[in-house]
Amino acid sequence: MTELNPRVDPPMAAGEAAMLTAWLDYHRSTLALKCEGLTDDQLRLRSVPPSTLSLLGLVRHMTEVERHWFQGVLRGEEVATGHYWTEQDPDGDFDNVGTADVAADFARWRAEIAAAREASAGLPLETVGKRLRHDREVTLRWILVHMIEEYARHNGHADLLRELVDGSTGE
Repeated sequence: MTELNPRVDPPMAAGEAAMLTAWLDYHRSTLALKCEGLTDDQLRLRSVPPSTLSLLGLVRHMTEVERHWFQGVLRGEEVATGHYWTEQDPDGDFDNVGTADVAADFARWRAEIAAAREASAGLPLETVGKRLRHDREVTLRWILVHMIEEYARHNGHADLLRELVDGSTGE
């Protein structure tokens, strides 16, 4: 259910685009690894009240983040609302996991990653997104760096959540 690509250490020497893409894929695979082997209920397990953070919530959130940056900003597509949130429920990606279809949510995450790869394939890092962000132009380079930061931060949360679920620690 959680498979992406096998987690591969990024190269120690590569061109900038290859390096950024490798690090992003590494962090995508790390989140999948943190979720691997867990039941649906374990993936839904919350951290500590009042937080609604869960591994499934992180996957759903990253689905939205992938979609926003690559489809919305880079491609300029209309993505005003998300798969899991609305203006009335802005934290739906985290909050509404209790009855979520886990397999469908993981499939959607994988599909958004595939769409992100397609959106950025072969583009120069200087490519400017078709949609402004806070009235500023955003380059593909910035998007890739931001996505690495976003996954890295949430993978730290995933470490703690996985330890809460079954005591597993590690990379």
